[in-house]
Amino acid sequence: MTKKHWFLLETEEQYEDAVSRYETVKYATAGEDHQEKLLLAHLIEMYENKHWDLPDVDPVEMIKIRMEDFGYRAADLAAVYGDKGTVSKVLNYKQPLSLTMIRKFSELLRLPISALTKEYELTH
Repeated sequence: MTKKHWFLLETEEQYEDAVSRYETVKYATAGEDHQEKLLLAHLIEMYENKHWDLPDVDPVEMIKIRMEDFGYRAADLAAVYGDKGTVSKVLNYKQPLSLTMIRKFSELLRLPISALTKEYELTH
């Protein structure tokens, strides 16, 4: 098999190919696959920042928008995070997002981490 050479992502097809390959190498920790993973993460982020116009909303609202986009429910987020109660508290502005949640939800919902790190008000 010939190793694919990556260039700037200019089309949706190239973007989808990059995301697909990233899913294959995302757990690599060393060697060429790890270097390719880092390159793909950068190329994917650049494409998303250029082509996706994210609304200026707080992180919880952003999560809810993307949940609707993908047809996810709170249970789907809980399956990724591992704790339904905490996910519910976050979605109801009772508890802030944790770093682990930010990482997992960024990947699941295909959101840049920066969209989930903005400050927002909690309710009591």
